[in-house]
Amino acid sequence: MYDQLQSVEDRYEELGELLSDPEVILDTKRFFALSKEEASLREKVEVYRRYKKVIQQIEEAESLLSESVDDDMVEMAKEELYEGKKEKSLLENQIKILLIPKDPNDDKNILMEIRGAAGGDEAQLFAGNLLTMYTRYAESQRWKVEVMEASVTGIGGYKEVILMITGDSVYSKLKYESGAHRVQRIPTTESQGRVHTSTATVVVMPEAPEVEVEIEEKDLRIDIYHASGAGGQHVNKTASAVRIIHLPTGIKVEMQDERSQQKNRDKAMKILRTRVYDHFASEAQSEYDMTRKSAIGTGDRSERIRTYNFPQNRVTDHRIGLTIKKLDQILSGKLDEIIDALVMYDQTQKLEGLNNN
Repeated sequence: MYDQLQSVEDRYEELGELLSDPEVILDTKRFFALSKEEASLREKVEVYRRYKKVIQQIEEAESLLSESVDDDMVEMAKEELYEGKKEKSLLENQIKILLIPKDPNDDKNILMEIRGAAGGDEAQLFAGNLLTMYTRYAESQRWKVEVMEASVTGIGGYKEVILMITGDSVYSKLKYESGAHRVQRIPTTESQGRVHTSTATVVVMPEAPEVEVEIEEKDLRIDIYHASGAGGQHVNKTASAVRIIHLPTGIKVEMQDERSQQKNRDKAMKILRTRVYDHFASEAQSEYDMTRKSAIGTGDRSERIRTYNFPQNRVTDHRIGLTIKKLDQILSGKLDEIIDALVMYDQTQKLEGLNNN
């Protein structure tokens, strides 16, 4: 483990030298990649350097304890030894967690797609509840939420809504939200007070910047047409709506929210790029199913991951067996308790995997 940490520190120092090299500074793509790598190693290096200092302090305290005959010096050495060993233990646990292979997408922004699924109007209303929940959680994290596209129903629900959420390490916290979310409650249209079960699905994809995904123009079919609203009414007399199809994968994105054709095209390309990236990443991930299964929430998107039970004010995450009787708070965006538990479970599983290897 410590040989690995020494290698990390050596690489970190090498990166520092490379980033001050004029040739590297002029190569924007390489400079960006090396800066990102340096930032990803910084915490490991800082903890390792602190660990080495603590080891040195322990050795000095042990040496002082074995050589000193002065009572005050012996007492001081014992105290330093106790504090040093306590910190050493804490640092060793921290190092183990830091050495868990990091998801390369953790620092990225995300594209989130929420859709009403089984349950008709009630499912679409619940999709609206999930939209509010994630929007408020994002606000609590000081992230920015942009609605890229929304298909609103007449009763205020959502057939589909696509969000771009940007900020600090968004994917690391929301990547566990992909899957089927089930709601159990009495719909407003239910005259006999029976509890109905409906579902909405959530898909979370890491944003794919242009530098990471190159899409060639020849692989795209782009159609321009008139935007239309409910009932086929023309919202815009100019042809501003955009449909882009990625021919190799068949992935299609349509955008008509903006009055400007260029803005619709830019939005559509951002969504398309992310979906294409996700498509190929999912294909690669399926090649090592065992790893995929251990990474909760990033596998099968049809998996029922959570139930929201209104009569009992209860939320249950089925992947980790967590039940919290704070449904009202959770739907208001207070997701920390669930997300922290998912992160902890994921880290524990990965640590066990490392120890077994």
